This record gives sequence, C-alpha cells and structure tokens, in this order.
Amino acid sequence: MTEAAEAPARVRMKDSQGMPGTHLGLALRLFQFLFAVAALCAMAATNDFTSVTAFCYLVAAVILQSLWSLCLAFLDMYALLVKRSLSNCQVTCLFAIGDGITSFLTFAAATASAGITILISNDLSLCKVNHCANFETATAMAFFSWFTASPSFLLNLWSLLSSK
Repeated sequence: MTEAAEAPARVRMKDSQGMPGTHLGLALRLFQFLFAVAALCAMAATNDFTSVTAFCYLVAAVILQSLWSLCLAFLDMYALLVKRSLSNCQVTCLFAIGDGITSFLTFAAATASAGITILISNDLSLCKVNHCANFETATAMAFFSWFTASPSFLLNLWSLLSSK
C-alpha cells in the first residue's frame, strides 16, 4: 500500500469570519475585553460595591471575561501575523467551552446587577446616597461585553457542530 492510503486524510474545518484567527474574531475579542474592562473600572470607581453580592459577582465575572478575551485576542493576533489557521476541532471545542462559560457568567452577573441597580434607583430611591450612575454604567458595559461574547460562542459552537 502507498503511504497516502495508510494515513487517513485529515479533515480541515472551514474558516468563517468571526472564528478564532480571523479579523472579525479579533475584533470581537477586543470589544469583549474593552467592555469588560470598562465595567470593571466603573464598578471599581465606587467604594461600596463590596457590600452587594451581585456587584462583587459582576466584578469577578468581568475580570474572568477580560482575561479570557485578552488571552484569545493575543492568540488571534499571533494567528493572523503568522497566517496560521486555528481551525482545529480540539481548539474550537476549547474556545466554545470557554466562551460559553464566560458568556453565561457575564450575562448572569449583568442581570443580577441590573436587578439590584433598579431596586436601588427606582424602588428604594437611594441614588442620592449610592453610586447609581457607576452601577448603571458597569451593568450596561457588562451587557455589551456579553453581546460581543455571545457571537463568539455561537460561531465556535456552530463550527464545532458542523465539522462533525
């Protein structure tokens, strides 16, 4: 038998925009990072966010989101610079799992913080003694980070499922 007949052909995944290692994928990662850092900065500008569990959860979630997005942005930049494809089933599975976890954590933290922010501002009318503008800004930035993380998760999941 020939050498080509002995070794099975490797299946290569199709590169679509928004996937890791593409320009749109890098843009999504950078926006995820920027929005997560903006949420973190808005929340850190207050001195009493630690008194509310939902706000502490938001800070933890956006820290995780920003670290994940920054690491993958560097990986995307490297792949683009050396013109290397990241279309591998194992890599895509890792990205899909990581994007899913960070996306759901960010969404849960943003909704919990939105609930507390609405309670403070509308129901209790305590905005004069609290930092409602910072809380609202941090919550909005967390939602924006989730809006940009969700396409990454869905594209990776779709690519992973369509390659099988």
